[in-house]
Amino acid sequence: MKIIINVRITQGYEKWVELFHSADAVREEYGVTVLAYGHDKDDESNVYQVIEIESMERMQEAMSNPELQKMRTDAGVDLDSQKITFLVE
Repeated sequence: MKIIINVRITQGYEKWVELFHSADAVREEYGVTVLAYGHDKDDESNVYQVIEIESMERMQEAMSNPELQKMRTDAGVDLDSQKITFLVE
């Protein structure tokens, strides 16, 4: 399944990208493939990720992982702002 995740970040895009890449091994553990990521043209605090994952159950497991949650908050992700869009394949 392909998903778009949109969040607001509070500590700058460069920091978010650095910590986003540091979570590659954790994403791999859950079978998450990053297809693309980026930000709005005029707003680097509005970040998008396009990912592919085998099932919603795996997605929920990944999102409840304390290590991944800490990485996200350390990167300045406002977890309350998160929006998820499921794409039709």
